[in-house]
Amino acid sequence: MEQLTVAPDFWSDNQKAQTILKEISDHKKWLEKINRFTSELSDHEELLTLTDGDENSPDTKEIKGSLDKMSDELDKFELTTLLSGPDDARNAIATIHPGAGGTESQDWASMLLRMYTRWAEIKGYKVSLLDYLEGEEAGLKSATLEITGEYAYGYLKAESGVHRLVRISPFDANNRRHTSFVSIFVIPEVDDNIEIEIKDDDLRIDTYRSSGAGGQHVNKTSSAVRITHFPTGIVVACQNERSQIKNREMAFKILRSRLYLVQVEEQKKKQAAIEKTKKKIEWGSQIRSYVFHPYNLVKDHRTDTETSNIQSVMDGNIDIFIEAYLADPDLQEN
Repeated sequence: MEQLTVAPDFWSDNQKAQTILKEISDHKKWLEKINRFTSELSDHEELLTLTDGDENSPDTKEIKGSLDKMSDELDKFELTTLLSGPDDARNAIATIHPGAGGTESQDWASMLLRMYTRWAEIKGYKVSLLDYLEGEEAGLKSATLEITGEYAYGYLKAESGVHRLVRISPFDANNRRHTSFVSIFVIPEVDDNIEIEIKDDDLRIDTYRSSGAGGQHVNKTSSAVRITHFPTGIVVACQNERSQIKNREMAFKILRSRLYLVQVEEQKKKQAAIEKTKKKIEWGSQIRSYVFHPYNLVKDHRTDTETSNIQSVMDGNIDIFIEAYLADPDLQEN
């Protein structure tokens, strides 16, 4: 096997070197999976030749069961191949904002927060609540989640947009039907290897007491941090950590991620072909509707994917919508 040589100046730029090493590691993972599937398929073919074609033998049934399991793994692997965007492998930062409607929308926002938390747990991802502002009567006014795991952004980017709920309001004494809207905004979490210029003069940094859960120390000290970026109008906040320093670091990470996305969007706008097919996320142009009354239905308006099993969806089983989105080339912007 030919031995790879490293250029003399490879380690002169440590950040660039680490990026290249990560790319190599990612490629190795892909090759290992492909080699494993190829090897297992070959083994199964060889085992089948030993069963004398008896479909009812225990050995044949065991092989078929193993092949069915392998088929499911290949389906998941095929889905992963659709995540080829430059940021798809990154962690994700998701922000939840209720629309007009007060308590109704704020309660709907808390339901979506639970849904995405459950989805992440099913995926085996780590979830951190970076910022949380409680609603006046119920639900939440805003929340920011960090979802850490392989391809977290690649999957969750499908969720950016407006989510519409139709139900009989539990807050209406007359049991009337209400429609509520919540905006989900998902960005990739950028690492230190990506250069984003942030000038001190462009920032205002405020500290304040946490308004969410977190214990006596968090709530009684000004550990929460809010950063305003004047040129773009972006405002980010973090109150998850006990330490003001840690909250400041995380707030800057969110800001860098937001500015990175702005940078990417500006580059896309320069490409006329991409701009023509680009789908804007605008308030009122819902991507998905969740109908609890007068019938049960969750429908994604981009792919027409739908299900009547609302409880399963609210428990985090939203992959049917994500997979349909990823499989549609017209919806991919990366």
